[in-house]
Amino acid sequence: MLTRNCLLLFLWILVNEGSVFSSHKPSSPLGRSRSGRERARSSVGSTRNGAAAFQRVKRGWVWNQFFVLEEYMGSDPQYVGKLHTDLDKGDSSVKYTLSGEGAGSIFTIDQTTGDIHALRSLDREEKPYYTLRAQAVDIDTNIPLEPESEFVIKVQDINDNEPKFLEGPYTASVPEMSPVGKRACRALT
Repeated sequence: MLTRNCLLLFLWILVNEGSVFSSHKPSSPLGRSRSGRERARSSVGSTRNGAAAFQRVKRGWVWNQFFVLEEYMGSDPQYVGKLHTDLDKGDSSVKYTLSGEGAGSIFTIDQTTGDIHALRSLDREEKPYYTLRAQAVDIDTNIPLEPESEFVIKVQDINDNEPKFLEGPYTASVPEMSPVGKRACRALT
């Protein structure tokens, strides 16, 4: 209870006096907004029952995890996923760029829509994932609308090296309540 009261007193002093150790109000911490102008990254809002309200700035990138099928043999480039920023209103004013492992040679991005495609077949045993970076910029000014963001494209394994048992059938049993990872049988080649 005492700790809570001390914290509330400290926040009240901070909001009403500006600083614990000085009599002038501090300036707001500044960051770059999506449009390139400066704006407060977080700010102290109005007080409610003596407690300050803080406002969080939301990141605008929108995407899910990206996966690409191993050894894809289709005639068209394989669709991987879509990058999107909530600042993109669909009026072709945002350009998406891609950099990092395989950007341009293995992976390509449609600069207008943010659609990512794999240009060639990939092998998970050779490389299980690719780390790339995305950037959304204003198409006219080339000013970044979002900070550059890193993401991973994982290569999904297919059973391209299936095991072959030339002799058999094989039988094995696992005792009830066996610990996880206990070996049930071993096939010798």
